[in-house]
Amino acid sequence: ARFVIAHELLHVGLRHMTRRLGRDPYLWNVACDYVINQWLIEMGVGHPPAVGMLHDEQLKGLSAESVYDRIVTDLRVLRRLSTFRGRGEGDMIEGVPAGRSAPAGDFRDLDSFYRESLSIGLLAHQEKCRGLLPAGFVEEVWAVARPPIPWDVALARLFDEWFSPLEARRTYARPSRRQSSTPDIPRPRIHTPEDMRDARTFGVLLDTSGSMDRTVLAVALGTIASYAMARDVPAIRFVQCDAAPHDEGYVEPELLAGRVRVRGRGGTVLQPGVHLLADASDFPPDAPLLVVTDGACDPLRISRRHAFLLPVSGRLPFVPLGPVFRMKI
Repeated sequence: ARFVIAHELLHVGLRHMTRRLGRDPYLWNVACDYVINQWLIEMGVGHPPAVGMLHDEQLKGLSAESVYDRIVTDLRVLRRLSTFRGRGEGDMIEGVPAGRSAPAGDFRDLDSFYRESLSIGLLAHQEKCRGLLPAGFVEEVWAVARPPIPWDVALARLFDEWFSPLEARRTYARPSRRQSSTPDIPRPRIHTPEDMRDARTFGVLLDTSGSMDRTVLAVALGTIASYAMARDVPAIRFVQCDAAPHDEGYVEPELLAGRVRVRGRGGTVLQPGVHLLADASDFPPDAPLLVVTDGACDPLRISRRHAFLLPVSGRLPFVPLGPVFRMKI
């Protein structure tokens, strides 16, 4: 009983429901079970059940996200596995029971209470030198104790990696205004070479299928345009794609943030849009690509640097190689 109770409490304390982010609920539950059970066995908490427990030494040291990526590649075998609740049933309860709501006033919710309890317990364990804990467990407790980074902040950091700040240079090609104290001495002006600006571009592959919500489209395009303007990106290679690609060419960020005529609203086949940019002679081969979709698309093969921007409920039908950002609207 101690093992099972600790197992269920760790689901809550480690915020597994919040971290699911559009993944398959049952397979995500199985991935978290593998990680939790390994930790509890290492820590010697209670006695593991003899039957029906998910445990694999080959998955030792992996995070729940990494285990999930392995599971989705072998669905036929792992669909037959069962949690403590049974086969095909998750032991993480979603949502709030009907008819119940949070009380008004300055109260602390259960989520913050469990996270704080985990942090206090870990500190007490370490201060009293009660032994070693699995390294992955310690890292995850510290991770959930910190507030999560908002999606737009994380996306801004990606833009910082893609585009370093422009280096201003001094030139006498067009001297700036001379100082009154030394009118005979020409002063150089500070400018940014145009060739450095022209090299700063990236592609946006926008899913315009019928399943894409217009609010998601507006928030995504507005955020991308504002970050592009803040990092001196003169133009964005913009491609809309539903069942077929619609090349919009290079679009200034100011226009992308304004009124954009959405083309498509049909089915979803995004790979032709990727091929269009790969074969385009005016699109640099080292320019990154940002794919905006709801996840209801075909598996994509992208050879250049790329990232995905999805709504919170979106789920990709493949294991992405680039980072994934989930919009909270």
